[in-house]
Amino acid sequence: MELIFLGTSSGTPTKTRNVSATAVKAPNAKHWCLVDCGEGTQHQILRTKLSLNSLQAIFITHVHGDHCYGLPGLLASAAMAGRTEKLYLVGPAEIEAFVSAVCTLTELYLPYEIVFIDSATLNEHRPELELSVTAVKLSHRVPSHAFSFCYQSDERKLDLEKLKAADIKPGPHWGELQSGKDIMLDGETILADDYLLPKAKAQKIIICGDNDQPDLLSDEIKSADVLVHEATYTYDIAQKVGPGPMHSSAKIVAEFAGKHRVDNLVLTHFSARYQNDTGSSPSILDVELEARAHYDGNLMLASDFDHYRLGKNGVLGKL
Repeated sequence: MELIFLGTSSGTPTKTRNVSATAVKAPNAKHWCLVDCGEGTQHQILRTKLSLNSLQAIFITHVHGDHCYGLPGLLASAAMAGRTEKLYLVGPAEIEAFVSAVCTLTELYLPYEIVFIDSATLNEHRPELELSVTAVKLSHRVPSHAFSFCYQSDERKLDLEKLKAADIKPGPHWGELQSGKDIMLDGETILADDYLLPKAKAQKIIICGDNDQPDLLSDEIKSADVLVHEATYTYDIAQKVGPGPMHSSAKIVAEFAGKHRVDNLVLTHFSARYQNDTGSSPSILDVELEARAHYDGNLMLASDFDHYRLGKNGVLGKL
């Protein structure tokens, strides 16, 4: 699977970071999904190879503006780009009311169907996508969810050792076997399933909304390859701010990922106080150092337009 970060700032944009939005797609797929749509997301998309006509679904983690104020403009631009294919919109019930109100009050006509699914019932009403998606409840000032994306390739490779042992030499029939078709060879029926390796392990990426209790992901994280989680503050700043905002620090997220041996951890949704200038403090380096002190896996701090691919070896790498 691939991830493209379109916005990595918390609350307000900065000169180098827009507010929350992340694209996720299956390997080599044309279609893609969007998780959150902060103000200006459509501008960010213009700076990538992503197309609004190829967007299959939008998932809104919660109703706070830095995660959803970009929806009306993006939906309108998709209409002006000639979109006619239905679009899934998954989120809290208030998101449906928000979009409906904007369409009514601004006379916005969308020439495509929006299929709304309440994130609270997503696990019973999953959209038809190239990726399977599960929702996990989180802890925030308003209802918030994580979305767990899973990709299972249907491809099965030939068991070359078994073919060699059975003296089935290379030829067009190899292609038939790999496609799952049984063949006749020298008067004998050769079953494709006997000469195909098992499917590769499914890939799973969890993308979280705002959350101050990473432990809520304890069950879902067990089979995950990648955790994308907010790290709005460093621990000392979180202590000064207090529990009111209900956000996570880099420390508690890193401790959670380390405890559950998550192979790949991507931090995002950084407070605007953490600038990229590492010569001053607080800076984004403070967030990284805190996370590395509590997690020794493959750690990434996302920046806008970072593009990552999860390899077949389970390692998330930057493209």
